[in-house]
Amino acid sequence: MADENVDKKEEGKKHTYPLIQYSDMHEEMKIEAMELCVTACEKFSNNNEQAAKMIKDLMDKKFGMPWNVCVGEGFGFEVTFHKRNILFMFFGGNIGILVWKIS
Repeated sequence: MADENVDKKEEGKKHTYPLIQYSDMHEEMKIEAMELCVTACEKFSNNNEQAAKMIKDLMDKKFGMPWNVCVGEGFGFEVTFHKRNILFMFFGGNIGILVWKIS
């Protein structure tokens, strides 16, 4: 019975706001990229592939090509990127979003 109460409390602690885990982007670019990621994930909440495509297309238009994007749950990464061009964040509790410019 006590375990059920703990599980319910843990479920209630999922964050619904964007949580930036790592970024070396300039502040303005980071805020714009974060807002773009949130918009895409809200629009395509059941389709991570479409959300990633939307983020990539808009990042390519706003900040020049080529950008890569991963959206999903339970992934690790090791990437090569241009300095000051990477963002790793969480949204909706368990959705990880990685955005980086290819070097």
